[in-house]
Amino acid sequence: MHAGLRITAFAAALAATFGTAYGVGKGVDPVAEGPAPARHESHSEASPAPQGGGGQETTPGGLQISEGGYTLDLKTPSVTAGKRSDLNFVIRDSAGRAVTAFRREHEKELHLIVASRDLVTYRHLHPTRAADGTWSIPVELPRAGGYRVFADFTPAKKGAENLVLGADLAASGPYQPQRLPAPNTTAKIHGYEVRLDGALSPGKESELKLKVSRDGRPVTNLQPYLGAYGHLVALRSGDLAYLHVHPGGEPGDGRTKPGPEISFHATAPSGGAYRLFLDFKHEGEVHTAAFTVRAGAVTAQESSHEEEPEHGH
Repeated sequence: MHAGLRITAFAAALAATFGTAYGVGKGVDPVAEGPAPARHESHSEASPAPQGGGGQETTPGGLQISEGGYTLDLKTPSVTAGKRSDLNFVIRDSAGRAVTAFRREHEKELHLIVASRDLVTYRHLHPTRAADGTWSIPVELPRAGGYRVFADFTPAKKGAENLVLGADLAASGPYQPQRLPAPNTTAKIHGYEVRLDGALSPGKESELKLKVSRDGRPVTNLQPYLGAYGHLVALRSGDLAYLHVHPGGEPGDGRTKPGPEISFHATAPSGGAYRLFLDFKHEGEVHTAAFTVRAGAVTAQESSHEEEPEHGH
């Protein structure tokens, strides 16, 4: 991951009308359903901007489908919930040409993240690129509703910066809205337990520590995954502002141990409720532990959208 904190954001919610079935709107690795599996990391620079309530709010990237002369051309704006489909897209330059040269970062040319608007479903994917610049990956989304797709990449062009472009994706089928899981500091996934220590602070860097154990015993032999012992992604409830946070060390630096504790430094762009997704690898498998946390004061509206934590994975 890059040396600094990377923050991107999702665009406004899908403009769709829900009836008995969810109508189509405008958009493998680990998977998270509630506190469940997923994969990856992503990054985009953020610059400070004034915040209405004191301190500073970061101006997130990723709101645009086009930025810096590049466009995310999502060829599959809709899929059917519960059915395996190929997700296809192209990154185009300012002339409309498909981009075919990318800088490899964290072992991949491009990282793809798909998250549901209610932050219950989360996927970190690594698609493959054809010679003509078309990216594709099979995906199966379990529930109908609105999703956001993030393409995280750096063009190979000299001087090009990392970008995270976003597009809306709809999964059709019978729709049942889900509430944001209630705040939790312990997540259980596939026999593992992950404990969270620390809190997000609006406009201020803070340390988050996550400790991994299995069957009550600390896991001290985590395996590197995309160049780190853990990757943490935070999504802000409401607009899905996206934070990618890098760990405080990396394998082989002479000081970072392979567990049980993984530390991160993060700055929340604002107060509010967030979902955290920690990816870690052990015994050849990548797992994702999910948490709901609050940064600063949470509005009554945000609180009303939360429910009791889910423990099934």
